[in-house]
Amino acid sequence: MGNWEFLGEECLTFNSGNQKNGPRALDPYVPAMGKRRLWMRWMAVVASAMLMAGIFPPYNFTALVWVALLPFLAAAWTVQGKRRAWKGFALGYTAGAITYLIQLTWVGVVATAGAIALPLYLAVYWGLFGAFAATLGNPWHSRMGATGIAFSNAAIWAGLEIARGWVITGFGWNALGIGLHNQLIMAQAADLLGVAGLSGILVFIQTLAVQAAGSRKWQPVALALATLAALAGYGSYRISSEHARESTRLKALLVQLNIPMEASTMLWTAEETHMGYEEETRAGLEANKTNWPDWVVWPETALNGRILRLPDGTWGQWQGNSITISQVRESGPFHLLYGVIEAEGERMGDQIVPKKGDVYNSLAIMDPEDHLQTFRKHHLVIFGETIPFMDTFPWLKEIYKEQSGEEYGGSFTAGTSLEPLTIQHGAQTLGVIPTICYEDTVPRLVRKFIRPGPQVIVNVTNDGWFKESQESEQHYLAGLFRAIELHRPMLRCGNTGVSAAIDSTGSTRHPDTGVEQILRDSNGSPFTRGSLLAELNVPLLPLVSLYARVGDIGVIFLTTLGFILAAARRKKPIMHSAR
Repeated sequence: MGNWEFLGEECLTFNSGNQKNGPRALDPYVPAMGKRRLWMRWMAVVASAMLMAGIFPPYNFTALVWVALLPFLAAAWTVQGKRRAWKGFALGYTAGAITYLIQLTWVGVVATAGAIALPLYLAVYWGLFGAFAATLGNPWHSRMGATGIAFSNAAIWAGLEIARGWVITGFGWNALGIGLHNQLIMAQAADLLGVAGLSGILVFIQTLAVQAAGSRKWQPVALALATLAALAGYGSYRISSEHARESTRLKALLVQLNIPMEASTMLWTAEETHMGYEEETRAGLEANKTNWPDWVVWPETALNGRILRLPDGTWGQWQGNSITISQVRESGPFHLLYGVIEAEGERMGDQIVPKKGDVYNSLAIMDPEDHLQTFRKHHLVIFGETIPFMDTFPWLKEIYKEQSGEEYGGSFTAGTSLEPLTIQHGAQTLGVIPTICYEDTVPRLVRKFIRPGPQVIVNVTNDGWFKESQESEQHYLAGLFRAIELHRPMLRCGNTGVSAAIDSTGSTRHPDTGVEQILRDSNGSPFTRGSLLAELNVPLLPLVSLYARVGDIGVIFLTTLGFILAAARRKKPIMHSAR
């Protein structure tokens, strides 16, 4: 590649390196963009934003994952003159704001201001990518070759996805790589560096494509095609090897009531809720007498009563909970997994009563003899389960009330244990990797529960806060990638939304029949009441993936390397005076 130079704000020239008397003919690609009106650049930015928004629910045009960034990259690389970083940031911020304002309309179901504030915050990460792409990541202002440019842009994008999944507790939804959820052969590389690494590969390929169009050279095309072939080859190998592993069959009855809600308030009475779980569970068990489930799974905070714990581990629970559980136990033996509120208790005579103390959002497991294990949720949702600095700024509760229409009921306490729960399954002891609500969208947390031996990720959730919006499916797709990243199958059970079984390659297909294992009504909607008998093959000796071993450190290292290389190979533009 020759040397790109610019004359003023909007005119680029190409110097072949043999020229002694000033710039020669314009390159057919970059100057064409530079000489057109400014609005053409902004049209490209808007086009990328619309394409990105279209990848995810409710639109699901997932093929766009391969092309969505092309217009944006072309636009960012034509930014010239002074303050290129700020101009690139403005392009990126605009694209990000449009993208997230479209994707996250569901936030407005609970908080109108949140549906604007959250996208405007998340757009900052797009803006930072735009600033990089317009400066250090710009091939026309760098001494790096096409491969180096593609690597550095891909690494920065992936690193920014990691950052938005961490900062202020994180919001990693709708990462670019999640768009490969229905292209499972291409999605398997998520087990290497996580879904952010998968996003980086997509950016790498698209960056090569734009450079090929600009330079009219075949080498970037060849490298992009080789990357695609490697991605497909790795995915095919991994899927075939996962299916060949020795496994044990697990059958679980997932029960979903589709209880209507207003913000955090369920609109059924405690009696209606408990009767609903009794009726739906017994009906599901009756329908599967000849294919009896090992587990029955209810969603997050399924029952209204609390579990009370003493410091010595002794526990008690509300009588209504005990009655409901005993009613469904009459149908036969099974392990019951369900969401419940857990609180500190104390003895009063021969009873255990509540005391003032910590309250937890928990996942409980009760074996057929009603022996109890609980996991306490770690990752609390801001303004849903906790309000930071509430004691210092009590007016934050008023903001919650104004936006949600509900009084703030108080904060949960975060759990601390990173030990999986266990369930005896025939001769095998299955590890349960517990996740509650949005915890299945936090890969850095879920990977900490990985242990040798057979394990199943279990997610219990209540997406009813957001009614019948795209939130449920976006949540489901974000969580699905934990199965791929960590080589562990997954069960999801929600009050409403997407209750499903996912194998260790991300497939929801039944291991024998190939039928989709997602609870839906006759119209294909997941917003329904019912039960699903799901079956999974649980590998007895699953591999520990690279992502499970190194977590986000791999992407952080590559991001740092990409930035250093881009900075080191930066080429300062040569300014020419007007002749």
